[in-house]
Amino acid sequence: MFGGTGTAVVTPFKEGSVDYESFGKFLNWQIESGVEFLVVLGTTGESPTVSAEERAEIITFAVKTAAGRVPVVIGTGSNSTAHTIEMSRQAEALGADGVLVVAPYYNKPTQEGHYQHFKATAAAIKIPLIVYNVPGRTGTNILPETVQRLSRILNIAGIKEAAGDMAQIDMLVRLIKKDRPDFAILSGNDDQAFHLVNSGGDGVISVLSNVMPRETSDMIRLALSGEVEKARELHHRMFPLMKNLFVEANPIPVKYAVNRLGLCSNELRLPLVPASEKCMAVVDASMKECGVGA
Repeated sequence: MFGGTGTAVVTPFKEGSVDYESFGKFLNWQIESGVEFLVVLGTTGESPTVSAEERAEIITFAVKTAAGRVPVVIGTGSNSTAHTIEMSRQAEALGADGVLVVAPYYNKPTQEGHYQHFKATAAAIKIPLIVYNVPGRTGTNILPETVQRLSRILNIAGIKEAAGDMAQIDMLVRLIKKDRPDFAILSGNDDQAFHLVNSGGDGVISVLSNVMPRETSDMIRLALSGEVEKARELHHRMFPLMKNLFVEANPIPVKYAVNRLGLCSNELRLPLVPASEKCMAVVDASMKECGVGA
């Protein structure tokens, strides 16, 4: 269900409010450009700064806009299991096709704590759950052996793996795919997506595809179908943006890049601030090199 390319979409803001006109156009452009699913209210969507009321409105709007054309996955993770369950149940009730649950941050659970957190959340909902491992933001790494245990829970459908360690990705494939071939192993890092697919993984949850959705989804489809040389060509073409959309904290650079495409304003919510002049210059150069937004 969650193979291929899922875009971790930005949330457009205008004068302090969610800009639903831009959001609708952006989501339709993503779907029409060929991405396989949408991930709403993740890190890239500035979920920590969205109010409870806005969260319900954004989920409802995204589900209605997608209209069944692609699955809609909602970011529902927090560092409280009870709150994660509450947000996951809300996403399910509002029509989401799945939830993306980040590893609890700041309180740094043990591996057993991680297991119990995801197990409890999965048990509270019927829709699929994708585990999100991103040690650079959470301070803890979910080990492959823990993910293997979680893969035995059938509505835990996959993992977004962003530890940045290809050996860890290879271990996930080795431990899980034999017994659970439908368990989606997805890259959380655009610059490793090509490599992950060619190691036996299933796709990417992408920041880059906010800017280059057709090329990103084409690259992943080509890699999945064994057309490695064509996929590699796209990987190398897009590589400057893969790297330079992270010269400042995500989503600062990608919000600027999407604004450059005329798809939303360059407005973020504190504590994030718009891209610096240095960041804008780097992103401008990378977009030009990749042949986008000229």
